[in-house]
Amino acid sequence: MTPSPRLSDRLYGVLACPHCGGALARAAAGVRCERCGTELGFAPSGQLDLRLRRPQRRQLELTLLPPGPPGPPLDSGDLDLGPLPPNPAPQIDVSRVAGPCHLPHDLRSWFPRAASPPAEGAGGAGPGRELALDLGCGAQVHQEVCELAGFEYVGLDYSTPEAMLLGDAQALPFRDGAFAFVLTIAVLEHVPFPLLMMREAHRVLRPGGRLLGTVAFLEPFHQDSFHHHTHLGALHALRFAGFRVDRIAPSSGWSGLLAQAHMGLFPSSPRWLARLLVAPLQALHRLWWRLGRLVDPAATDARRQIKNSGAILFLATRE
Repeated sequence: MTPSPRLSDRLYGVLACPHCGGALARAAAGVRCERCGTELGFAPSGQLDLRLRRPQRRQLELTLLPPGPPGPPLDSGDLDLGPLPPNPAPQIDVSRVAGPCHLPHDLRSWFPRAASPPAEGAGGAGPGRELALDLGCGAQVHQEVCELAGFEYVGLDYSTPEAMLLGDAQALPFRDGAFAFVLTIAVLEHVPFPLLMMREAHRVLRPGGRLLGTVAFLEPFHQDSFHHHTHLGALHALRFAGFRVDRIAPSSGWSGLLAQAHMGLFPSSPRWLARLLVAPLQALHRLWWRLGRLVDPAATDARRQIKNSGAILFLATRE
């Protein structure tokens, strides 16, 4: 089988062995690591299979803190945890996307634009467009929006046949600093070691690169999900990996009540029907919080949403 025509020379240039991090050279049957000799071929579905071929030991160094003053175990400081408002100066118009797109509406105006590729000069063509990684891409429904933003799209998934590449989010087959942007929508809850996935996302981003994503919170168990995250859980995972956290927010259009109805209580129901079924309880829930504000000024609508959201949104930067 010949290498997939969807893989550019630029993409081949940032591939790395998932075992040792060595450079991967093209070979007749796929790619071969120049450092450890591991050979990685093609999956039956046709794409390059860069998943681990043998068990791999990874270590994470953790810092345990002594008892401190009363309060949450992780200080969110001055970070705004309220709903994510529309970006007053969006860099791209996501409404131009014609095909399917799973980006939550809260995040669409915050999608970054790629820096313009260097123009050709006397020395020849520049390095080309910046690379964007759709981590856990599924059927690549975000390819159109990434290309609209000016990125060269790279989609990686663990097992989906439509993905450009197969790989493990906990052992990414890319060189350090390969990407200007990483997108990961509803993936973090599906990996056994989310801290390791976040550390890998940080590693493959270049300094100044952006991370945009979501993780399940009050959604029911689905698709072998492992770790649903609170806002503090998402904040901890990002900071542990080394990111500067720009925003943590609830998914304002995806409450825990709606998520439970649509995905758990009445699975496969149309979303409009799930909304209709939970509407009375949702209205009572909002009224209760408004009344609660009379006796507890901290019972704000932002607090209500962060405590009851179906998913958590995050924007972060590698400094």
